Amino acid sequence: MSYLQMAKLDVLNVIKGIETEADYADFRNVLARYFADKAQRQIDALWDEGKISEQTIDSWGKEHMRTPYRYAVHRS
Repeated sequence: MSYLQMAKLDVLNVIKGIETEADYADFRNVLARYFADKAQRQIDALWDEGKISEQTIDSWGKEHMRTPYRYAVHRS
């Protein structure tokens, strides 16, 4: 069994136990914390390797990465 298959089974077993809004909120928080921690470890690795610096992080804060929306009008 692959790690992906094992993870899917684990998630299914966990969500079977969600019975309240509070359980659901806790589950979402656990997932959010997991991915935030994973991202932080990756950022720390980039920092340690010298691939990003304080200047890089400052420039990220000044970026405006908005999606250019294009509305298509479909008329029949």
